[in-house]
Amino acid sequence: MRAFDYIEIRVPAKSQYVSVIRLTISGLAMRVGFTYDEIEDLKIATSEAVTNVVHHAYKSNEEGEVVIGCALFEDKIEIMVADYGVSFNFEEIKSKVGPYHEDENVALLREGGLGIYLMETLMDEVKLNNEGGVTVFMTKYVSREQVKGNVERITT
Repeated sequence: MRAFDYIEIRVPAKSQYVSVIRLTISGLAMRVGFTYDEIEDLKIATSEAVTNVVHHAYKSNEEGEVVIGCALFEDKIEIMVADYGVSFNFEEIKSKVGPYHEDENVALLREGGLGIYLMETLMDEVKLNNEGGVTVFMTKYVSREQVKGNVERITT
């Protein structure tokens, strides 16, 4: 693999393509060396970003597309999810969502906005750009075993 490989996919902003993106992310993450749990985190975070585009980026009579870009490095994956639809104020939305607390009454939990919270929880870095549509940049690092380098050889 070079310093990094870049893969870009463009799909219509329709819910039936979210599963296609999840499968693609799964395959790419496996190539980088993520664990099963890390791949599940990547799939959830990415599908939340794509679902946000499907539900919020374009008006109901407007056809749009989602651009998913993946940069594969030896130790991380960078995922970009972009649209050309309606922008929003990220800080305003973020101030209205999570974190959720265990002592909150389930019946009173806020509806919506959980996608941003999930993305920030499951990924190592999340950045948003909302100029001319919304672009979400997410990074996840491969967690390698930390013991390997610090173990001394034991001889008998």
